[in-house]
Amino acid sequence: MLRVISFKICPFVQRVTAMLEAKGVPHHVEFISLRDKPQWFLDLSPNGQVPVLVTEGGEALFESDAIVEYLDEVYPRLVERTPEQRAADRAWSYQASKHYLVQCSAQRSADAPTLEERSGKLGKAFAKADRALGEGPYFNGEIMGNVDLAWLPLLHRASIIEARSGHDFIAAYPKVKAWQAAMLRTGLADKSVASDFEEAFAGFYLSDQTYLGRSARAPTIATASG
Repeated sequence: MLRVISFKICPFVQRVTAMLEAKGVPHHVEFISLRDKPQWFLDLSPNGQVPVLVTEGGEALFESDAIVEYLDEVYPRLVERTPEQRAADRAWSYQASKHYLVQCSAQRSADAPTLEERSGKLGKAFAKADRALGEGPYFNGEIMGNVDLAWLPLLHRASIIEARSGHDFIAAYPKVKAWQAAMLRTGLADKSVASDFEEAFAGFYLSDQTYLGRSARAPTIATASG
């Protein structure tokens, strides 16, 4: 069975586990602490980062982009695509993954001006997606594909932030909002994370150290969008 080494709230890991769930590939997820990385993990991961996928042959693969390409080569694709379409999908997937840390930074903003600034950077990515989306419900139409899985961590986290703090990162992007709803309906958001993911996520990004966390506890909930 495939083995995924994970940090519980890492969006890069969720991209991998969402693909495994979508393809129906049996796998086991093992969580580690990034503050106290075990030596066996450092021996497996050249960059000391998650995710790491250990194949059935015992090979340790690292970097989420490389891992999802491997999974697409070894296991049946969700939808058949031409070489040109697969290249376009990789490009749009990269547009998502390169904004994972941008979203993390925005969520950890200590005050309103910082949140506004960082939300602006994240908003540019959502604006591009909004312009590219068609009739849906998924990025390329009726069938869910790799681009949808790459954007799932961003859409999932935005939904939690909205539900718990009132701040909606994607309020200004109606097609992205519809896309978010479609992806959440698949159930992959919950299936691709630990059972206590939302509490762990909120404990870090909606703590008293963050503006969003303090807003969530205030009598008047912040509703500004990025």
